Amino acid sequence: CNLLLQSSNKSCTMKHLLSAAVSVSVCVYNTQAFSNIHANRSSRIVDGSVAAPSKWLLHAESNPSCEVLLMDHFNINHEKGRHDALRAFYFDFLGCAIDPRKQENIEIGKKTLWANVGMHQFHLPEGKPDAQVFDGVITLIHEDLSALMERYNDYLDGDEKFAPLKETEFMVGVLDDSLLMVTDPWGTEFNLMSSDDPEEDRASDVGAQPLIEGHKPSEGLKLEDLTVYVPHDANLEGIGRFYQHVLGAPAIEELGSESSISISMGERQTLTFQYHPDGPDTLVNHHDFSYDEQDEFPSNHGPHISLYVTNLAKAYQSAAKLGVTYVNPRFKRRAYSEEEALDQCMFRLIEIVDPLDENKEVILYLEHEVRSAKTRDGKKYKSCPLNEV
Repeated sequence: CNLLLQSSNKSCTMKHLLSAAVSVSVCVYNTQAFSNIHANRSSRIVDGSVAAPSKWLLHAESNPSCEVLLMDHFNINHEKGRHDALRAFYFDFLGCAIDPRKQENIEIGKKTLWANVGMHQFHLPEGKPDAQVFDGVITLIHEDLSALMERYNDYLDGDEKFAPLKETEFMVGVLDDSLLMVTDPWGTEFNLMSSDDPEEDRASDVGAQPLIEGHKPSEGLKLEDLTVYVPHDANLEGIGRFYQHVLGAPAIEELGSESSISISMGERQTLTFQYHPDGPDTLVNHHDFSYDEQDEFPSNHGPHISLYVTNLAKAYQSAAKLGVTYVNPRFKRRAYSEEEALDQCMFRLIEIVDPLDENKEVILYLEHEVRSAKTRDGKKYKSCPLNEV
């Protein structure tokens, strides 16, 4: 890691941000994890040159037809009563676009916000009351990182816009001029990378989230990868078989290693499972269950991912045969059967198991909201960001 900057470093300037000569006292990021992600992107070669991830995935010999269309959003709770920090981080610093469907919550200063990045989103409900801290890394692609660097300087210079980020976990680190490492106000880690093909990465010809009239599109182009940390005894091959069997999402061999596996989320994204970089003794949880005798399933208060598939009925049937369909009582939309899933255009699963394991022991709990891009009558589902389905 060439340079890491703590939020308490008041004297940092743009020149400092781009210089590797500045000394700092503490390095809190796992630079190996970030370097691995950086190396993965820079090694995606097509016809002798570095390609945008979508082009790389389309050319990868080991990437057969994928039945996942895209990973559209990541849901993670923010600290209740801290809309100020939420807005300062996602909108003022990251440059996400405010989704018009939740604009009224910006105005009242409470409840859920949606922060858009190209055709992808963060769903940000209030915690009960604490924020969730994702145990992994979220990789976003930006056209240019210089604006983020300038904002970080403004933050260090005391700009009131970023005052809510003071006395939080917010931190920015620089690996090189194409990679920033950022911690959100509650401790979730982001990997921000510059695009080698902004038009391809935004893919506005493929889809987009709605935009408030008069507002600019998000500065972020896409959510490229979600890296989920797993215990060192996790069955990575079993995870790969699960995604292929249930969701028709193949593993990408070129991006895998002895300690990680990357699953294709359509042509432009990956979902990566990696042994926790803090070592084999680290406790890993991506779920937070609470129980009510009136409900068949426990409520999960952990983060979840949402993705669109080409054939919801097929995915539901595969999940049901493995016994991994799930209903989260937290949410109003619930699918207890295939018919209800087709009516709701979605179902959930949370248990990742190896289809070859006769005992179906749970490898990992990670909630998925599996969506259909089409309704029963063949029309595009109203929330689907794709232009055509």
